[in-house]
Amino acid sequence: MIRLGERQELEIVKKVEFGVYLADPSEDWEERILLPAKQVPEGSAVGDKVDVFVYRDSRDRMIATVREPKLMMGQVAELTVAQMGKIGAFLDWGLEKDLLLPFKQQRGRLEEGDKVLVALYIDKSDRLCATMNVYENLRTDSPYKPDDRVVGRVYEISDNFGAFVAVDNLYSALIPKREMYGRIELGTDVSARVAQVREDGRLSLSVREKAYLQMDKDAEELLAIIDSYAGVLPFNDKASPEIIKRETNMSKNEFKRAVGRLLKEGKIEIGEKVIRRR
Repeated sequence: MIRLGERQELEIVKKVEFGVYLADPSEDWEERILLPAKQVPEGSAVGDKVDVFVYRDSRDRMIATVREPKLMMGQVAELTVAQMGKIGAFLDWGLEKDLLLPFKQQRGRLEEGDKVLVALYIDKSDRLCATMNVYENLRTDSPYKPDDRVVGRVYEISDNFGAFVAVDNLYSALIPKREMYGRIELGTDVSARVAQVREDGRLSLSVREKAYLQMDKDAEELLAIIDSYAGVLPFNDKASPEIIKRETNMSKNEFKRAVGRLLKEGKIEIGEKVIRRR
């Protein structure tokens, strides 16, 4: 059976002026596809086997190529938007015909020149298309362990779960909602720490350091925030978690630990409703 979107070894069953026809040597030869003449290896003859990739040409006919596409079924790859069209974005994947990324398979607004992380799927019309829903195609056998530093692409943000990340554009990872600090935006790369390797092999990430290391960083940042208020922060550690999060991007516990560190170092004093720089 000839498999769309995959590399496979097919046999030359007929030579014609404009190329050769290929078939699966393990099946009957009723299903045949063309390998254009300009791509036929020199000296090839009927009965020879050729390693090819199978896709559809501009007229939606199955066709073979010896060229290596930038993306195949079951893989995830970063491709460039070659142009925008009425039905979606067209991606450069190294073949003569660009790959369609339909609007319904996109995440966020795209423009020509953007780089997007995508996987392949076969649509209802039996055509190869790209999707930004890459979760099922990401691997769960990463070499990383807890506390390793990693870099990954944010490919989806969920109000319920957090930010889904493709580490190295290969491995499945999640920044849980409780760990969503700073600016984590769709389509951007983030640097994070592996907090946990789950039983299923997927990674749980944190953009913050371990508590004892993060405390020092938070204390420095809090001191800078106090200075930005001319040395008097208009709230203290009794403020609501919402105010603390909005003004410092810290949880209440992290804020209180930072305050405690600065108090111990004698750099601040706490008033009834404020924190002052000393």
